[in-house]
Amino acid sequence: MDIHHLKIFVTVYKNKSFTRASEVLNISQPTISEHIKNLEHSLGCRLFDRLGRSIMATAEAEVLYPRALQVLDDLDQIKDEITAAGTGIKGDLLIGASTIPGAYILPRLAYTFKKQYPEVAFEILIEDSGKITDMVLQHDLLCGIVGAKIPSDKLDFTPVIEDELVLVATSKVLDRKSITLDRLAAIPFLQREMGSGTRQTFEDFLEKQNIPPGSFNIVATLGSTSAVKQAVKESLGASVISRIAVKEELDSKSLHEIQLRNLRMKRKFYLVRQKKRTLPPQYLAFCNHLKNA
Repeated sequence: MDIHHLKIFVTVYKNKSFTRASEVLNISQPTISEHIKNLEHSLGCRLFDRLGRSIMATAEAEVLYPRALQVLDDLDQIKDEITAAGTGIKGDLLIGASTIPGAYILPRLAYTFKKQYPEVAFEILIEDSGKITDMVLQHDLLCGIVGAKIPSDKLDFTPVIEDELVLVATSKVLDRKSITLDRLAAIPFLQREMGSGTRQTFEDFLEKQNIPPGSFNIVATLGSTSAVKQAVKESLGASVISRIAVKEELDSKSLHEIQLRNLRMKRKFYLVRQKKRTLPPQYLAFCNHLKNA
């Protein structure tokens, strides 16, 4: 069984298309098809059913996929460990993150980590918590930092950072020091998009208070924390947002915090990774750095 065949198989399986696999690997589609045929011949089974222009993985492909990933991970780890043994931790480090850790926490941690391991090249991919978690689940990312957990027997969620959601507004929208959730429902309110860990956490707190999210006066749904902050500063409405993300605005008094009576919305950010995937040395080193920071 050729390792190159396994790499091509994994790419075809993940993309569910010979054409897209060809684009990802920069290999012609006939070459992709030939490699898959050779792999099928060596295994004595069909891996993909060709359904016109689409393909569907067979039961045998479902068995092969996680094993092929493990083989490829083991090969990468051998190379990384040999490199690390000779010259220390180095290599590429792609970390997925939801908005708050990606924009406000990871840059500082990347700086302190690179001071210790200067030969590591960082890339931070920022998406909402749902997208990052799905990318880890689909093996597109080795690990990520997210603001919400999902039930899964394949993923491990380790709490690494604590945060608090706070209600913020300008005095034009809400000129008081505290408010109840019932009264807040009548105030123009800004929310994040579906999939956002901030939104999911806030809605979880509302559910515990027996308050349906639909009872709020939603004037806008925005796709990033920066967009929410800017809209709040423009007095479009009030919003619940991460204290970490809004620290500068609170310090400068461009926004003010309104206490939600009888409610503190503490939450955690989690390091998410596949339970059965082995992390390369630079990833393990960064995970340890994150837990100790």
